[in-house]
Amino acid sequence: MAATPQTFDPTNVQGDVLPGLPKRVQHYLLFQIDDDVAAFRKRLNLLIPLITTTAEVQDHRAKIAAYKKAATALGIILPPLPMWGVNIAFSHSGLVKLGMNDDIGDTAFTKGQLADSKSLGDPGASGKDDTFTPDWITQFKNPIHGVIIISGDSHLSVDAAHTTVSSIFNIGFQPTLHEALTLKGSIRPGDQKGHEHFGFLDGISQPAVKDFDTKPDPGQETVRQGVILCGRENDADARTGKPFVRPAWALDGSFLTLRYLAQLVPEFNNFLKASEDPLHGLTADLIGARLMGRWKSGAPTDLFPLQDNPAAGMDPAQRSNFTYDPSSQDRCPFAAHTRKANPRADLESKGFSTENRRIIRRGIQFGPEVTAEEAASGKTQHDRGLIFVAYSGSITNGFQFIQKSWANNTKFPIDKPVDPGFDPVIGQNGADSVRLRSMTGVHPDNTGESFPLPADWVVPKGGEYFFSPSISALRSTFALA
Repeated sequence: MAATPQTFDPTNVQGDVLPGLPKRVQHYLLFQIDDDVAAFRKRLNLLIPLITTTAEVQDHRAKIAAYKKAATALGIILPPLPMWGVNIAFSHSGLVKLGMNDDIGDTAFTKGQLADSKSLGDPGASGKDDTFTPDWITQFKNPIHGVIIISGDSHLSVDAAHTTVSSIFNIGFQPTLHEALTLKGSIRPGDQKGHEHFGFLDGISQPAVKDFDTKPDPGQETVRQGVILCGRENDADARTGKPFVRPAWALDGSFLTLRYLAQLVPEFNNFLKASEDPLHGLTADLIGARLMGRWKSGAPTDLFPLQDNPAAGMDPAQRSNFTYDPSSQDRCPFAAHTRKANPRADLESKGFSTENRRIIRRGIQFGPEVTAEEAASGKTQHDRGLIFVAYSGSITNGFQFIQKSWANNTKFPIDKPVDPGFDPVIGQNGADSVRLRSMTGVHPDNTGESFPLPADWVVPKGGEYFFSPSISALRSTFALA
């Protein structure tokens, strides 16, 4: 048998994994496969030519850059370049439906996110026989076999692509899949482009992937390919260092974690305002920055602890070029969201590597901007939030561990002079109303003081774990000619 090449073929990896599908609008078509599985697999063969590869995304991004450069040279504003892309991924129940019962080597994926919801700390209710029902929307409580991701420059482009994809599986009188739910997202308008609904610049501090991201920014960690792609270098259990055992068809695939997260923006803004301490310089913006670990501009508090620096937030040479002082939370609280999710020197100074815990975040915002009525009342009236998506070579190494062992763990980062507390953004205590959330480090003049977090401002409404196969696997194993 020929040896596996050291690196992947960019024409064989789906495009949302490493470079990310370009998007202003995005649909996540969550589907169930109907009874005629063979017919679905034959229709899947018709979809494969439409699936956007890593190589195609690289070409798309080069064209977009050239288009913007030409517009700048002409001194004009041009509409977005018309473009769309498609990817597909399957849940464990989807693999079972397709008759693929191989152990893919990830216990979280095999169990599914619904069964994992209690251990993730999602709010819900416990029943008899230790059953647990999360407070999710109904569609996520039923089996979801897969997701088709459709991205593009506009609602018109994505709607047209969505219609094309749906028609492939529903040609003639016998449909082969039905939509359980379609999540629709779009970037925020104007100067809020790239910012999530709380107002913070999102999608920064991504890991660089070895031999793919060849020019990492200062401070940007480079991880080996197996941290994101199955079957590549360092596709290994972070606890033992032993390589995962994967079926051959899993090579160059990646696990996809999807979370449908509502954000209570008016309530969050009201909390920040009510927590101000003007006599000691503790403004709403500073509190928000210390909860997040970054100012809304993206500038890290580790470099700019008391005042925002918008230019640094937009500068790739500065915004990730920091490590944290393991002995202090003067500049950034130990429990700040960015520090919990990527603790840097907090673990590295103790000889622990965080490489296998890294994930590549995708996803997009959903819902309208906050209305004047919502801002005035401080109460959310319209659904909005984040369709969170992350890719990794292992869910147990990556998303699951980050949520359970870091964000929800009040004693992480470890060996600190005070307990750090919960991640104030995504940290969860589930149905345990006795153990109220709090953190330390918010007040720069008294970092040991406990700071109450009286509400969950990010509320999970559903999710699932998926696997995004390589193009060759889709052709040889998933589809039928």
